[in-house]
Amino acid sequence: MAHSFLSREFNDEYISETSGLDLSLAAMACYPYPYLPIFENNVVSWMLPLPDETEDAKRIKRSSSMVESIRSNGSSLYSGGSSICRSSSTNSLNNIPKLHFRNHIWNYTQRYHAAEVVEEEAAAMINAEEGGNEEEGNADGMRLVQLLIACAEAVACRDKSHASALLSELRSKALVFGSAFQRVASCFVQGLIDRLSFFQPLGAVGFVAPTMNIIDIASGKKEEALRLVYEICPHIRFGHFVANNSILEAFERESSVHVVDLGMTLGLPHGHQWRLLIQSLAERAGKPPSLFRISGVGLCVDRFRPPSLFRITGVGLCVDRFRIIGDELEEYAKDMGINLEFSVVKSSLENLRPEDIKTSEDEVLVVNSILQLHCVVKESRGALNSVFQIIHELSPKVLVLVEQDSSHNGPFFLGRFMEALHYYSAIFDSLDTMLPKYDTRRAKMEQFYFAEEIKNIVSCEGPARVERHERVDQWRRRMSRAGFQVAPIKMMAQAKQWLVKSKVCDGYTVVEEKGCLVLGWKSKPIIAASCWKC
Repeated sequence: MAHSFLSREFNDEYISETSGLDLSLAAMACYPYPYLPIFENNVVSWMLPLPDETEDAKRIKRSSSMVESIRSNGSSLYSGGSSICRSSSTNSLNNIPKLHFRNHIWNYTQRYHAAEVVEEEAAAMINAEEGGNEEEGNADGMRLVQLLIACAEAVACRDKSHASALLSELRSKALVFGSAFQRVASCFVQGLIDRLSFFQPLGAVGFVAPTMNIIDIASGKKEEALRLVYEICPHIRFGHFVANNSILEAFERESSVHVVDLGMTLGLPHGHQWRLLIQSLAERAGKPPSLFRISGVGLCVDRFRPPSLFRITGVGLCVDRFRIIGDELEEYAKDMGINLEFSVVKSSLENLRPEDIKTSEDEVLVVNSILQLHCVVKESRGALNSVFQIIHELSPKVLVLVEQDSSHNGPFFLGRFMEALHYYSAIFDSLDTMLPKYDTRRAKMEQFYFAEEIKNIVSCEGPARVERHERVDQWRRRMSRAGFQVAPIKMMAQAKQWLVKSKVCDGYTVVEEKGCLVLGWKSKPIIAASCWKC
């Protein structure tokens, strides 16, 4: 599995790029772990920062290597009490020191084979045909990780000739329809190719930012991929579930309620999140929907009354699409016996003004943000602070925030690259568990949704880089500085019940972290949901 190469403990504190990135063998100890670059304080000074954060990239010398090795005398990753040391290896991939985990791997392999001797010969033959030789597979996976990291280092140092040579080998190994890690590696390879092509000619200083924008990428294929992600992966549905339950609690015993949706449900057709909320409101009115019930809400319907007026305001630039969704929602709510009013504010989050949102004194306001605010996180932070200020002026009863829980906005390119490799390896590993290798739905999600996020993180800089995901602890600090207080989410039991009733495959978990709920895959955080009050 891809995630066996790149896993991370679920409850570990965020480790910055300048102190190194820890990796774990706890989940899948049978795989040998490749070397990883260690960004120690004494080498940060010669690392190549991002183009928009460096003064003179030409000072970087190719002779300074960022390749780090793990010494055999007591060193381990997440094994406890051991140290990670630098070696004097050079930048050349051929000089990467070999690992000294053979005894550990051998012992684990023996236990693994001992457990398999009871299986039928036919099953062993099928496994041999499909998976190939285990040792060769491990070696190929380790080699692929080494190539990726070495190529990322070469790209960071703007060594186009060395990076091109590595990319040539990576293209033959990172297969779109290969193993889970080969598939995710293919996305990072494309990102590295794009980033390399954006550099100015030799002798020039700076970085040529790509002209593409996340809106430009939206197409029929991307929309279909988003729909498949919503239906198959639990990430977005988990965010909708937590958000709707928090909104329902805020609406308790209120007659007039108003939701401001930043981004309008990611542009998903039919307004799935609000259909589920309308169903819940109808249930509380004693009029259960005829289609199906929302799973795992876990709130008593007899102590609530439906609002006499339910308003939704969608914020975004896709006005025509939002109005189509609004018309469908109004008709749907009418059939459910709910009085719904829908309106649209045509504005980006950066340009939103408080007077754009029409509110009334007798209504309860809730702001809903599903995977939106990370796009406003810029180097200057002014845009995000402006959005926070506007939300504060609206004085909502609660702000629901759902974001990817990973650090893809660090100051150094290599740090972001490694964090993204951790994160998306876990996602591709989950897809490998849920869908067959040649399933077209899997390919569409990987290539037209997740791959676009990966390429934006790896290849883009400046305003073009919009996938600036951050950890929940960083969001907590940002919200606190903006004057918000956490409103603890107390629905852990309901969330676990939702996982069961949604028939999410084994491997997904939900944990509570300082009042937030975090959905993860095999101990790797994926999505974090939190609530805030002014």
